[in-house]
Amino acid sequence: MRAIARSPEASLPHAALTGVTKCFASASAGTELHALGPIDLELRRGEVFSVVGPSGCGKSTLLELLAGLAPCSEGRIEFEGQPVEGRVPDGIGVVFQEDASFAWLTVRNNIAFGLRHIGLDRQEIEARTQQALAFTGLSGFADAYPAQLSGGMRQRVCIARTLVLQPRLILLDEPFGALDEQTRLLMGDEVLRLWRETGATILLITHSLDEAAMLSNRVGVMSARPGRFIDVIETGWPRDRDSRIAALPAFGTITARLWDRLREESIKAMRQAEPGALQAPLDTPSQHQATTNQRAGF
Repeated sequence: MRAIARSPEASLPHAALTGVTKCFASASAGTELHALGPIDLELRRGEVFSVVGPSGCGKSTLLELLAGLAPCSEGRIEFEGQPVEGRVPDGIGVVFQEDASFAWLTVRNNIAFGLRHIGLDRQEIEARTQQALAFTGLSGFADAYPAQLSGGMRQRVCIARTLVLQPRLILLDEPFGALDEQTRLLMGDEVLRLWRETGATILLITHSLDEAAMLSNRVGVMSARPGRFIDVIETGWPRDRDSRIAALPAFGTITARLWDRLREESIKAMRQAEPGALQAPLDTPSQHQATTNQRAGF
């Protein structure tokens, strides 16, 4: 068989975290909450990598560090060979769990929002916006407002607003967490279609074992706090997969292994959450989300 020549960039990890930890100041003076790490992770170019773990293990914190929305306490983070140092690098797009659409803007203007902020000319903005509308099946709703859309469609608006920026790495933080299971599976099909057509690398944070098993080339399983990877599972699915693989025996084998690794860690996390077990960090979720949105330009 003839060897296939590859560029040096193709063999390098698309993104890498080396010895990454994150600690937060605690409500108790002079103490810290060790939230995450140490984490070592290499994302392969063009893969879908999902992260599952018990509540409070640092999944969303991991995504924010990789996005450059917060600094790590120790370690090094790189994207395309360059350090990520407290800023969102060009080429990374983020979709949050919360509905981040702007209620006062139409779907069309929601999608074009980021393009206007980076100073593209009107023709380019219109062309990219039309392409994203068609790509996400929203062309018929271009002049509607978010309040007139279903939850799944609003998330498509947020995904489209990220896609128009043409990111090479897409970070998804529980984007379908508020949807019912059937809609989540169908939205998963949409994510896979977008992934195949864009060639982007995707990191997905999810609580759903079915979602992780269906969408991913690899699934990383995290421990209870401080979150570390305790297993990385290769799914072996073909690139043209969709939600119908949920009927395959191998799908049940993968989800069973995920739960086997997660069960004890979830019990530990529940014990950590008992009253008086741990002081809460000063950086509360609501405060941190506001900071995240501000840094991301929302």
